[in-house]
Amino acid sequence: MAYKGFYKIKNIEKYKGDPQNIVYRSLWERKFMYFCDNNKNILNWSSEEIIVPYYSIDGKIHRYYVDFWIKIKTKTGIEEYLIEIKPLKQCLKPNIKNKENPSKKELNELKKWNINKLKWSHAKKFAEQKNWKFKILTEKHLNIG
Repeated sequence: MAYKGFYKIKNIEKYKGDPQNIVYRSLWERKFMYFCDNNKNILNWSSEEIIVPYYSIDGKIHRYYVDFWIKIKTKTGIEEYLIEIKPLKQCLKPNIKNKENPSKKELNELKKWNINKLKWSHAKKFAEQKNWKFKILTEKHLNIG
């Protein structure tokens, strides 16, 4: 998942943000951008344009750039979502084999997971305040893997 590049938008009128600076940080994000750009039910979308402030594990306020904001036409009306794209394994609490002496890798994974939980919790509250929804999409949602 180390792929990065600039997405070339087809339906520029749908994009809310700088259409010259749409960066994908994985092929999964690029696939979702293509979906948003070409799906007639996606009315508007943006990538990393919504910033959610959150308190991290260091006690300081940080800025979380949510992967996507989308506005969708549904059977019942219009809905808006904040979307995060993550590998499924990063959405699950890491399995620490030796809890008394965890490896450096396990500690880093646990730290990343705790930070993500904080980001997602703040994003969910932020979305609810705007009457939006917050969703995390994985490779299973994107039919990858």
